[in-house]
Formats: sequence, C-alpha cells, structure tokens
Amino acid sequence: MDEHDWLAGRFEANRTHLRAVAYRLLGSFSEADDAVQETWLHLSRADPSGVDNLGRWLTTVVARVCLDMLRSRTARREELLGVHLPDPIIHHQDALDPEQEALLAEGVGLALLVVMEQLAPAERLALVLHDTFAVPFEEIAAILGRSPAAARQLASRARRRVRASAAVPDADLAHQRKVVDAFLAAARDGDLDALVAVLDPDVVVRADWGGVPAGASRMVRGARSVAEQALAFARRAPFARPALVNGAAGVVAATGGRLLAVMGFTVRHDRIVEIDILADPARLRRLDLAVLD
Repeated sequence: MDEHDWLAGRFEANRTHLRAVAYRLLGSFSEADDAVQETWLHLSRADPSGVDNLGRWLTTVVARVCLDMLRSRTARREELLGVHLPDPIIHHQDALDPEQEALLAEGVGLALLVVMEQLAPAERLALVLHDTFAVPFEEIAAILGRSPAAARQLASRARRRVRASAAVPDADLAHQRKVVDAFLAAARDGDLDALVAVLDPDVVVRADWGGVPAGASRMVRGARSVAEQALAFARRAPFARPALVNGAAGVVAATGGRLLAVMGFTVRHDRIVEIDILADPARLRRLDLAVLD
C-alpha cells in the first residue's frame, strides 16, 4: 500500500466524525460535505510525517474550513430576508444508522441549531469544538488566532446565549409524541381551542419557505396566532406522519413520495414551545427520503 492509499484509508476512517463536526458547525449537509472534501484536499497536499494525531489534525483542518465558510455566510446572509433553518435530520425511532448517531451526538436538536445560527462564527466554533468534541482551548485558540483565555471567553459567552435562548425539551420522547399527536388531531379537526390548549402562550413558529418573496419565510408568536396559522394549513394535515426530527418528536408531510414539509417540535412542560418548519422545495428534495418508506 502506497502513502496515498494509506492516507485515504485513514481519512475514510475519520469521515463520519469530520462530517459530524462540520454539520454541528454549519447546520447544512451540503456545506458539511463540501468542508469534508476540502479537508481531504488539505490532507492530500500535506506531509503527514510530522503529525502525531491525525484525527485531531483533521478535526482542526475541518474546523478552519468551516470557520471560513461561516464568515462568508454571515456576510452573505445579511442581504437576505426571512427565516433560514438548518438542515433537519429525519429518521424513524428504530432506524438510526451510525452516521446519524454521530450527527445527533450531544443532543443537537433543531431548535438548538437555530439558536446557534445567531452566534458569531468564532463563538460557535469555540463552543462546538470544546463542549461537543472536547478540543482543548489551546488548539481552538490556534484556529481562531487568539489567546486560550480569549477562546475560553468566547465559548463561555456563547454558552450563556444558548442557555438563555434554547428551550430545553421534555426528555420523555413518548410524552413529546403524545403532545405533538394532540396538536395534529386538533389541526385535522379544525379545533382552535384544542390547538391553543396544547400550545405554550409564548410559542414561536419559524417557517423557512426558501426562495420565495420576502415575508413568506417568517416567524409567528403567540398561541392564538400559531393556532390560526395551523388551521390555515390544515389541508396538509392528512399528509402528516410522525418522524423523529433531530432526535425529537416531529412530523413530515409528504404525498406521492415527495416531501412537502418537515416540522420539528420542542415540547416543554406539556406544551409546544417552538415549531420549526422547513418547506423550501429545493432543500427538501435533497433530504433523505428513506423516512417515507
């Protein structure tokens, strides 16, 4: 076996981990795959003879690539209007493959990724690498070009923002499912009062419709407003079926083998506190349709 084949083998052994790092940093499957491919290009051009820990070296490289992508994205999205949601991970409760397990490590819920979208690139990198993948602050500092103390401060600030903004869902998945099923039943029945009863008074809905006129991708707050919107879209309720969305109770709406929408729910204290809806047709077409089988 020559050196190139040996490196390729070592890289493949780390691919799942690298994709998990990139997904947690970017919240996008396509961008994560691009970052992993760029990492391979870095490795294929490098001299690995001086690398003591190839896995940690690859983690550092993919993090640098993701940091550049985050900075570029931040500048680009300042020009966009509406809501942008991360790519959801959709799966059956008993059909989680090893790669999905890696992607969902440490409870990377959809609502949490939404909050992390609001962090500055350096904050997100420091928090993810340290808290999820146990990368020391000395190494994070080298990626960011800052001191270890500054890297620690970035992670601490990001952690506080996430804790203040991200609702912690009920841990019992069966209970989550019961609440979401009650929401769907009320929507199918056109029962406004039953919808309001299952929603937290301050519930938030984020809907990402993709490349549509400004205002179509938007945020709705308050139980009655959300319930009224749910009734307006009740025609899709017959196409809804249960699924896990980033490890939590969710719903996919599909017909004829085609995804219409993915809905992630955050259930807390017996009420739905957040609903995240991805209905961008272009992005839905890129998602794994195995969940529809």
